[in-house]
Amino acid sequence: MKQRTPVYITILIIVAILMVLCYMFIQNSTFLLSPYFWGTVIIASIIAMIQNAIGDLVENTKFKTLSDEEKQAYLEAKKVPYFKALYNDAFKKQSATEEKDILIDHGFDGIMELDNQLPKWWLGLFWFGVAYCVVYLVSYSFSDFANPIVEYDEEYKAQTANIAEYLKNTPPPTIENAVYSPDNIAAGEEVFKTNCVSCHGDGGKGGIGPNLTDNAWINQPEKTLFKNVFHMVENGSQNNPTMQAFGKNNVLSGFDIQNVAAYVYHINQEQPPVTPANGGAAPQGNPVVWEK
Repeated sequence: MKQRTPVYITILIIVAILMVLCYMFIQNSTFLLSPYFWGTVIIASIIAMIQNAIGDLVENTKFKTLSDEEKQAYLEAKKVPYFKALYNDAFKKQSATEEKDILIDHGFDGIMELDNQLPKWWLGLFWFGVAYCVVYLVSYSFSDFANPIVEYDEEYKAQTANIAEYLKNTPPPTIENAVYSPDNIAAGEEVFKTNCVSCHGDGGKGGIGPNLTDNAWINQPEKTLFKNVFHMVENGSQNNPTMQAFGKNNVLSGFDIQNVAAYVYHINQEQPPVTPANGGAAPQGNPVVWEK
């Protein structure tokens, strides 16, 4: 007779399976607070103990039918701790006598073939993988577990809520406290493409509006380039009504203006200017030396 699995191991496996299934279908750990979950665990544990008691009765009945040698071998095997016996069984090696019994009656170049069974650890991993695939397919088909579209929607909503909460609790930048940051360039480029590119051209090379990449500026209300751009986007241009006051008109927020000012500073100070020779508009206004 083989050594049976202890009942506490069976109960732990049942609890682990129930937790995995609940997490897959509920998507969070709130089930741990549910009385229905723990009631199921208790009922399953009672059933496992009943099954173990029935197994003990069957084992005792079979034990009586064994010969004295078989009884002695069985009692010696039971003295080995469960996990040690499990390890020995998983990585069992055949003795010389056992190898003779599984020797296949053919060979080549002195190499003999043994009819070994697959190792228990390999079989265990294989069947665990099969069981996991079945559970995964069922949960994917009939629940929202591991559904990338659902996960994306949840993360998008969470990020949108976090941004809204941040904007709610954080006052928008003003021309007094706005600062240039390279981290704002990418966002500023998107603002520029949406609101400014129709007049100032791709990359600020100019068109209806002035070239923003050169050193000539029509309006110079501020001493630094970044603050000058912030001022113009917020208040508009007195010289050209087409350049509206995006900030005053509530078209752009203080965060948007700070971002687009960072982008214009970037294309003006950190990239080569787009000249008329390579598609840029001719300079307009007066040359300026900006303070740092």
